Amino acid sequence: MPARTSTATVEVLNISRRFGDTVALHDVSLRLGPGEVHALLGPNGSGKTTLLRILAGLTEPTSGTVRIMGMPPGRRVWRALVGLVPAGSRTFYHRLSGLENLVFFARLHGMPYAMALARAREVLKQVGLESAAHLRVGKYSHGMQSCLGLARAFLVDPPVLLADEATHNLDPEAARRVQGLVRLAAERGTTVVWATQRVDEIEGFANTATLLAQGRVRFAGPVEHLPVHTARRYVLNVEDGRPATGALGEVLSRALGRLGGVTVSPGTADGHVTLDLAEGVALGDAIAALAAAGVKVTSCRQERSRLEEAFLRLTGSSMP
Repeated sequence: MPARTSTATVEVLNISRRFGDTVALHDVSLRLGPGEVHALLGPNGSGKTTLLRILAGLTEPTSGTVRIMGMPPGRRVWRALVGLVPAGSRTFYHRLSGLENLVFFARLHGMPYAMALARAREVLKQVGLESAAHLRVGKYSHGMQSCLGLARAFLVDPPVLLADEATHNLDPEAARRVQGLVRLAAERGTTVVWATQRVDEIEGFANTATLLAQGRVRFAGPVEHLPVHTARRYVLNVEDGRPATGALGEVLSRALGRLGGVTVSPGTADGHVTLDLAEGVALGDAIAALAAAGVKVTSCRQERSRLEEAFLRLTGSSMP
């Protein structure tokens, strides 16, 4: 099995990929180390799957270079270096059992039958499917099939694991189980590239992230730096205690000044107000400014998680 290294395990330099006139990826770079969980974020069509296919050696870039463990592309070499968990459930033979499927794929890796059988049983136990080893895959739940996908990727104990929408259509418990298995692999030194459009699942799971939109990098860095790009939107419940009359929205705007902007729903006197803070402004300062103008804030909540807000803002997605 491939030896682990303390240097970069995944290196991508200025990768671009075109399909005719369509640019799937443009000038994308990555450098990942052992044990790193890297989230590859983006909406449908952003280029996530294309990049994973390039890393897996299934697609060649139009330009740029890619290295896995310092090695250039080559399916025979990379077969033992990269484990791929593809999207979708139609990547197994549904009439065969989980064990039979894994033995088949282990044989494709060149393992003798006895070794393939032993390894298949070992990884089934690793992902908690030992009791379902002889059950036909067609009878597996979505969560079981996702775990089986991880088991297949673990067959050669790869130093790099690529997961494409691995928790898609899974209930929260099954998604947590899959993520837990991936984190355990990372703790053993595996470099993980986790492609998803579910930005809520990467907090506390991924170390770093690259956000793609239309094939271009919109963000790259630690996950905790991603919320810096939020619009910082809050929903306030307010009570207008001013003795004077006048439109609430105008009063709020004057009170805030350069601290931020507000939107008042039509017909609102006392009720919900949307507050967009200006860059670098503390929420407490804005609330204090409203209070000074005779408007009491009775409740406040963030409209979206800051990660989700950043995702929408950087990808240019619509914000209802």
